[in-house]
Amino acid sequence: MTQRKIIHVDCDCFYAAIEMRDDPTLASKPLAVGGSADHRGVIATCNYEARAYGVRSAMSSRHALKLCPDLVIVKPRMDAYREASKEIQTIFRDYTDLIEPLSLDEAYLDVSESTHFAGSATRIAQDIRRRVSNQLHITVSAGVAPNKFLAKIASDWKKPNGLFVITPDQVQDFVSQLPVTKLHGVGKVTADKLAKLGIVDCLQLRDWNKLALVREFGSFGERLWGLARGIDDRQVQNDSRRQSVSVENTYDVDLPDLLSCLDKLPELLETLNGRMARIDSSYRPGKPFVKVKFHDFTQTTLEQAGAGRDLGSYQLLLAQAFNRGGKPVRLLGIGVRLQDLRGGFEQLDLFER
Repeated sequence: MTQRKIIHVDCDCFYAAIEMRDDPTLASKPLAVGGSADHRGVIATCNYEARAYGVRSAMSSRHALKLCPDLVIVKPRMDAYREASKEIQTIFRDYTDLIEPLSLDEAYLDVSESTHFAGSATRIAQDIRRRVSNQLHITVSAGVAPNKFLAKIASDWKKPNGLFVITPDQVQDFVSQLPVTKLHGVGKVTADKLAKLGIVDCLQLRDWNKLALVREFGSFGERLWGLARGIDDRQVQNDSRRQSVSVENTYDVDLPDLLSCLDKLPELLETLNGRMARIDSSYRPGKPFVKVKFHDFTQTTLEQAGAGRDLGSYQLLLAQAFNRGGKPVRLLGIGVRLQDLRGGFEQLDLFER
């Protein structure tokens, strides 16, 4: 059996990081994203400056302001967060199609079969972190391990902006030191019950046989027995069907005008065609689209039903998209919407004639 290689990627204070990126004046201030204190609002997330005052997610905004009177609270911009999440997912897909998003800001990747960097999961994780930093100007933490349970713990080990690797031969020593509160599925009630039994870490948990744990905790006892030994057979659940295939590139030097953007198209199209060739027959190519992100992080996406997927068609789309902003460009992307043929019917475009 092939040794599994799982990466858990977690963005550092994601919503707040996007707000600080888009408004650099916020970067050095205690910042939270959430609802207004006047309207019984709640904190969704906050930066590390705010956390130093004790501000936390799910805290009322009013209480957060008592802890930190200088706290700046901004309203969530979900569209901006979803767009950034899509960009990160696009980066992930360069390494594997086995991706399980847990939310907008974290996901599991199974890179067991990936050929990138000679199959090194550590180097793949390093490259993902580098690319997210360069393209989105935010940081992510990553954990690399032989299973999901350990990969998630590892991604939290050196936060923020950290990478932690647990190799197969390190698993037993690493897990033995873990407090039981770190185990997947152990909440306050289970942790309290374990503490009453004199179990506070996994080394102590290993003293209990499987049958004894099942008697105390029911079916979860078997799970506890496995986790105490670093065993977690859960697969990376990749159930979501793809909606598009795309390729994009962030340029080290901004592209100053439309002509310089058009010069980049053939290379992008060649990569896109290579990716399209790997798509299975349960999909049918649909509308082509282009994405342009300008130097000030404003962006536009343009797609057209019935247009071709040749160089000339993408040139026309790119010209129209560029003219919406007319500013230097930091990122270009092109792609194709996909129609899922397994559903038995196709979703019709409201504007398609």
